Amino acid sequence: MENGQWLIMKENIIRDKSFAFAVRVVSLYKHLAEVKKEYVMAKQLLRSGTSVGALVRESEHAESKKDFVHKLSIAQKEINETLYWLELLQTTGYLTNEQFTSINSDAVEIIKLITTIIKTTKLKLTINN
Repeated sequence: MENGQWLIMKENIIRDKSFAFAVRVVSLYKHLAEVKKEYVMAKQLLRSGTSVGALVRESEHAESKKDFVHKLSIAQKEINETLYWLELLQTTGYLTNEQFTSINSDAVEIIKLITTIIKTTKLKLTINN
């Protein structure tokens, strides 16, 4: 497959996990807005947390391996921002330790997967050039 698609399509682990994470973020957003009446941080979390999966999907049809890495690098930044909002929501008492630990562990797993895919693709680019 071209443009590093094999890295994502090999069982679609990152695609599936980033989509499932986005679903969790949407549910958490609803909880924060409806129950906790917290709108500003919740909206930031919604934006960054759902964009990760969208960027992963976008990377599947990258124009080149460099474009593939670029799109995943943006996804990496977005999941990192999501980690920030989760930490802030927990520290300010909007998330319980249990809620935070559960969704944070998913976010950490996603950032590790994305980082590994980026490193592997960059290494292959270096070897092939």
